[in-house]
Amino acid sequence: MQTIFVMVKCELGKAYLVADQAVQQIEPVSEVHSISGQYDLLMKCYLGEDDDIGRFVTEHVQTLPGVRDTFTLIAYKAFA
Repeated sequence: MQTIFVMVKCELGKAYLVADQAVQQIEPVSEVHSISGQYDLLMKCYLGEDDDIGRFVTEHVQTLPGVRDTFTLIAYKAFA
């Protein structure tokens, strides 16, 4: 299992719509949080070991209506 976090910048006024679509339509998205700063949303996603992270983000997250930009973080378990 791979854990990734995707920060999403939305079109003005579209953050709630994007968040709702992400949890309703994209199965690997487990949580969506509203954040302050340069991006509007933080999505926590669990992908399979063989899933391509770039393909997942570009084909599923970036194609949601209202998404302007994304920034992806890959998380590794640092502590046992």
